[in-house]
Amino acid sequence: MKVIGITGPTGAGKTTALRVLEKMGALILDCDVVYHDLTLSCVHMREELKEAFGPDIFGSDGSLQRKALGAVVFDNPAALERLNAITHRYVAQTVRGSLVQAAREGRSAAAVDAIALMEGGLGELCDATVAVVAAPETRVRRIMAREGIGEEYARLRVAAQKGQEYFEEQCDYVLRNDGDDPAELERQAWTLFDTIINKGDA
Repeated sequence: MKVIGITGPTGAGKTTALRVLEKMGALILDCDVVYHDLTLSCVHMREELKEAFGPDIFGSDGSLQRKALGAVVFDNPAALERLNAITHRYVAQTVRGSLVQAAREGRSAAAVDAIALMEGGLGELCDATVAVVAAPETRVRRIMAREGIGEEYARLRVAAQKGQEYFEEQCDYVLRNDGDDPAELERQAWTLFDTIINKGDA
């Protein structure tokens, strides 16, 4: 089974690329979803977070209060590093277990979707890593259309993330998605993923 890591900044087109892999029969592991599920179900991770950041980061219903946690780690690099050290470890454990299960099921491929693919150590689980990138102006326009937000907020979102050069340098392959036709990205993605899955490294 080939494990393909997918990463890239918001608005670049990761969802389109992942949809192609899904059509090809790959298991899709969205690390944001994995993290959210763990904040509800993983007792050990919840206890570590409480110990590190206080019990108030969880509400009376048991759910993680993202704004409360954000207030603790915002503008505090040491706190953010500690948060990432805890959560990345548990996410990686869960993803590793899902990959083992997918291999047992005879899947031809699995995709690990993570904005912090390299920082979280998930890149080490992948046979190939792919960056989906687009120019900042293109991403701003897409985010505005997708989420119905203003230009200023969209630009802040884009500026808060690492630039496309970072993703290009970190990954084995790059899918550039500056056009207005999603079908073009789908064609490029299909060709690349088919090569990785069926013929080894491109």
